[in-house]
Amino acid sequence: STANAPEDDAPNRYSRTERTTYSRYSRDANSSGSSLPSNTLERRIEELERELAKEKQENARLMKMAQDKEELIGKLKEEIDLLNR
Repeated sequence: STANAPEDDAPNRYSRTERTTYSRYSRDANSSGSSLPSNTLERRIEELERELAKEKQENARLMKMAQDKEELIGKLKEEIDLLNR
């Protein structure tokens, strides 16, 4: 059950990160919006969304690897216990 705990927390982490990122960039856009064309801001938003998607994918991959390793550790501990008996 401890191996599943990080996964349960992941959606909350993503939404918090997205909100923080969005609010930070929207503040930046509001403060400098008059000096930058809207298409430049739209391209930047698209770029950041692609970067966010890549990071989410990498995070999911790393979480899966960690879960797989936790499962292997559990199996090895069981095997050690059996050998010790």
